[in-house]
Formats: sequence, structure tokens, C-alpha cells
Amino acid sequence: MTGADFLAALPEIALLVGACVLMLADLWVRSEDRRASFAIAQCVLLACAAATAMVLFASMITDSEGKLRVLVYHAFNGLYVADLLGHILKLAAYLMVSAALVYSREYLQDRGLLRGEFLSLLLFMLLGAMVLISADSFITVYLGLELLSLCLYAMVALNRDSAVSTEAAMKYFVLGALASGLLLYGMSMIYGATESLSITKVAEAVENIRKAVPNFETDNSRSYFVFGLVFMVAGIAFKLGVVPFHMWIPDVYQGAPTPVTLVLGTAPKLAAFAMAIRLLVNGLLQLAFDWQQMLIIMAVLSMALGNLAAIAQSNIKRMLAYSTIAHMGFMLLGLAGGVVSGNWRNAPDAYGSALFYTLVYVLMAAGAFGMLLLLSRKGFECERLDDFKGLNRTSPWYAFIMLLLMFSLAGVPPTAGFYAKLSVISAAVDAGQVWLAVVAVVFSVIGAFYYLRVVKLMYFDEPADTPPIVAGRGMRALLSLNGLAVLALGILPQPLMAACFLAIKSL
Repeated sequence: MTGADFLAALPEIALLVGACVLMLADLWVRSEDRRASFAIAQCVLLACAAATAMVLFASMITDSEGKLRVLVYHAFNGLYVADLLGHILKLAAYLMVSAALVYSREYLQDRGLLRGEFLSLLLFMLLGAMVLISADSFITVYLGLELLSLCLYAMVALNRDSAVSTEAAMKYFVLGALASGLLLYGMSMIYGATESLSITKVAEAVENIRKAVPNFETDNSRSYFVFGLVFMVAGIAFKLGVVPFHMWIPDVYQGAPTPVTLVLGTAPKLAAFAMAIRLLVNGLLQLAFDWQQMLIIMAVLSMALGNLAAIAQSNIKRMLAYSTIAHMGFMLLGLAGGVVSGNWRNAPDAYGSALFYTLVYVLMAAGAFGMLLLLSRKGFECERLDDFKGLNRTSPWYAFIMLLLMFSLAGVPPTAGFYAKLSVISAAVDAGQVWLAVVAVVFSVIGAFYYLRVVKLMYFDEPADTPPIVAGRGMRALLSLNGLAVLALGILPQPLMAACFLAIKSL
């Protein structure tokens, strides 16, 4: 190990030190609002963002053609990789966790749940996500995944006096342990075939075996790879929450406290996307035909079940849970359209579109759950669709923000959701999967119904007997920026899309 290795992992080191400082400092905090603890948590996130920016700028070079490039650095003997994809996802994760802190503070304080455990678990969850995002070995993947998952299990059960939260945590724990076991078994199969745990070396080994075996498509050695690949895809699918590994999503989203639901729908999705890219694209690209077929099946099933089941929901948290399943199905369209007939040519556009979709989705999810937290108050949970009745009359500005978020989730122009769906559907068309693009458009139209139903309740129904919104200025300002960002990214998506394409090309 060298100093460059520790420089590459500087964001993780800063977060680990900051999380430990927060735990110790919180022991001395006596005030119920925990302003000092919140300030420390936000400062830690700011320090991590600064460290990531420093690592990013240090890895920038200008090539012979005068173009700016970001170097890929493999650290700690192949356990860790620092590249543009990781930097972008980490910065997005910092932003989502910071937003979760702002959105959830008053909610947790009103319910007596504002404790140091929430803040510490949140930061260690983020640490697990960061390790997973920069994983370059099966060992690092599993380490990051387990740290991320164990923190989330505890956060779901944060409200110990709620039987619903406890039940949701138990379901999440049992199914999560099963999915982790499937992933670990798949990794062990690939390790047995390639004799390596490094993702980079696994890719080289698979390519060499493919060249050495004349009839690789029908040889028994390929069957061994595919057998392990099935288990790995199952583990990835669980973390993404796609069909048929979606069973935990509705119950956990509804049972967990709304701030924890917000966390579940944002930063872990970024880490799960990174895990899919690291394992499937970086490691097993030579088996792309096999895992693409699996992703296509899961994409169609997720779009179908997610959109159809969401229509029948009266609880908005369950509706957004099924919406998550559908959106992850759309994201899979990009991953499934990367390699066409063994040709890498379509990959930057397809995988870049999937990355853009993931970033846009977590932004929309943060805003949607932020609205639930805004409308919740002491003694009242905003969880039913009817709670949005007449919102335009009592609070026109936040009704407009929710309208932007619902339009974006539905894929209505000129919001970011429209451009995100257009990009992944275009990737499917470019891959020759026209039928898949048609299916995606059909289910997108079906899904628009339950999003527009929320808009109808806000603008055309009589308001419920609810008091005015009493949220703090910070939460109001951030939620407004969240909604306007969805609109701005729909009007000017090119900078973020270009960064996504560049991140994929640098892999």
C-alpha cells in the first residue's frame, strides 16, 4: 500500500472518522433537538464531498487530443477502485443523505425518535454504500453490502414501540440475509472458475477462457459461469428491488418510519446500481448475452407488476414502493441494451442512460418522500392519498412542487423523468429491442394514472380539515429546490447526461 492508495480512499476515511466523532460527541448532547449532532453530521458530509472533489481533481489529466480525462486508479492491491463513476455516485449519495437529515429532523423530534443512533447508523450506512460503489473485488463488494444492509435493518426498526416497524425490519432482515447468501454463493462459483476475487482479474480470466475454448457457448465451463451468474443477478436484483425479488419493498416502505423510507429509496439505489455495473459490466461483460436476457425478463415483470399494483393502493407509501419497482424496471432497460451481438459500441449510451435514470429517480424519490414529511406533524402521519386533498387551496406552492414531482415520476415533459425514460427507451431501440421499448411506453402510460390521481386530489378535491404547514425554513427551501431541480434537469439535461456518458466511457 502506498500514500496514493490512502488518498484515493480519503472520502471513506473522512466519513469513518467523522462517524466515530459523531458517536462520541452525541454522548454529551443533552438537548432533544440535537442541533450539535446534526451540525456535526452535515459537516462530515461536507468534508466527504470536499475529499471526493479533491480526489477527482487530482485524477484529471489532459490527453494528447486536448480532452479532459479522469484516470482510473486501482488501490489496495485490487480491492478498491477510484474512477469518475464512483465520484459521481458518491457526490449524489452525500446530497441525498444531507437532504434526508434536513427533511427528517422535525419529524423525528416530534415523535421522540431523534436519537444519536439514527445519525450514526445513517453515516455508517453511507460508508457501506461508498465502499460498495468503489468495490473492485468480491470481498469489498460483500463488505460494503453487509455494512449498508445491517445499518438499514436497524434503521427500519428505529421505532421500537411500533409493531409494524418491527415486523417490517424482520421481513427485511430475513429476505436480505437470503439475498446476501445467494450473492455470496454466486461469487464463490465465479471464484472457483476464475481462481480470482478481483473483479478486473475475473474479467481477464473469463476473456482468456472464452478465447481458449473453441466452443465456449456450448462447453461445460460456460455452464459453470452461468450457474454462478444466476445467483449473482438474484442478489443484485434484491438490492434493486425488482421482480421477482421485490417482496420486501411494499411492506418495508410502509412499515418503516417515513425518514427511513426516504433513505431506503435514495442512497442504497445508487450503491445497488454501482454493484450491478461493477459485477456485470466490469467483471462479466463476456457473459453479457446471458445476464442481459435475465435483466430483460426482470425489467418487463417489474414494469408490469409495479405499475399495475400501484393503481390499487390507497396508502401513498405503498404506492411509491410499487412505483420504485416499476422505475427500477425502467432502469434495467439501459443495462440490458449495452452490448449488442458482442459489440461494445452501444454501451456508453445505454449504461450512461441507466446511470442518468438512477440519479434522476433518487432525486424524485427524495422530493416525494420529503413532501410526506412536510405534511406530517405531531400526532399525524401523511400516508394516505386522501391527505393530499385540496392541497392547492391550503398551500399552492407546495402543491406545485408535488405536481412537478408527480409529473416527473410519470414521465411528463418538460420534467427530468421524461428525459430519463426517453433515454433508456432509446437505448432499448438502439439495441434492436423495439418490442421492449413498446412495452415500456405502454406501462409508462398506465403508470401515469396513479401519479395524476395525486394531482387530481390536490387541485380538484375539497381540502381536508388540516392545519397549515409548520415546517422550518430550511426544509421548505430544500424541498422547493428539490422540485425545481427536477424541472431544471428536464429543460437542461445535457450537462448531467454528458457526465454520465463520460463516467461510463472511463470504466
